[in-house]
Amino acid sequence: MFFALTQDQQEFGAAVRDYLAERFDLAAVRAVVENPSDDGNPASLWRAAGEQGWTAVTVDEEHDGLGLGLVEAQVIARALGAGVAPGPWRGTVLAADAIRLAGSDEQKAAWLPKLAAGEAVGAFTTRGSAATGLPVVEYGALADVVVAPAENGLPGLALVTGATASPVGSFDGTTRLASLGGGTAEALPGTTVELQKQLTDRATVLVAADLVGIAREALTRTVAYDRERTQFGVPVGSFQALKHALADLHVGVTMAEHAALYAAHAVDTGLDGAELAVAVAKAKSSDVALQATAAMIQFHGGIGYTWEHEAHFFYKRAKRLAGQYGDVAVSRERIASLTIGA
Repeated sequence: MFFALTQDQQEFGAAVRDYLAERFDLAAVRAVVENPSDDGNPASLWRAAGEQGWTAVTVDEEHDGLGLGLVEAQVIARALGAGVAPGPWRGTVLAADAIRLAGSDEQKAAWLPKLAAGEAVGAFTTRGSAATGLPVVEYGALADVVVAPAENGLPGLALVTGATASPVGSFDGTTRLASLGGGTAEALPGTTVELQKQLTDRATVLVAADLVGIAREALTRTVAYDRERTQFGVPVGSFQALKHALADLHVGVTMAEHAALYAAHAVDTGLDGAELAVAVAKAKSSDVALQATAAMIQFHGGIGYTWEHEAHFFYKRAKRLAGQYGDVAVSRERIASLTIGA
């Protein structure tokens, strides 16, 4: 069986990458990173997310969405990771997924068209609860609606609106974090334990895809630089030690790309083994993103360690996302428990 992105899916990803390259490059990312007091959601980029259907990707057509699946969503996530792009895209898509899968008809009608169009910002978290507060939420200060556990340790999800936000510092300047308290909580009536697991898996896949995008771009930029940088009169990329290291990274990134793609397909279609596929994708993507971004810094020589170079954007984003929904060790323990028992 040959398993790969379709031409339409490849073109979808290319459209996102082209937009970022032409209209929101690393200079624009730097402007966000170097202004931590800003909300971290550039208006032009968020407008593009709505106009080009990035926020509408999994919303059904009945509610003004594209009606596509997690495979297409991970294509977007991968492109945004490659561009280390800021903004609340992932939280908005996940909030829409939760409402689409567990919301009442009234909740769907009220929120899905606005989330699909980018007219409302969503957020999603599995930490804390609507009852006691949410300690860390990506773009929580901007979110019009947050999907969160209704109560600590108990089944059930709630829509939280009108919460009070307090900024939470982060070494990753491409993302803004906030803690939330108070507000109004409204239950999602269709929530089940199985659905909560599925939503967490969907979130994990999108994080894995972001990490894969980071890893591929870090490797691509490193290879390009080492073809130009010279030592002893020859490109450093011609040195056997570097060639072997970069070749190993290419293999690792390729495996992680396929793992993230298959996990998205498995979750979307409800395949047996979807939980295992998600754990494999997260373990591989976290591992290789940390390796590739560390190599990016090292193999760029002295310039790679400086604030002026963009390498730290990739490394810090990878470092933060690698810990979300289970770091490498947790993901491997999950794999072990699902395959050999623990």
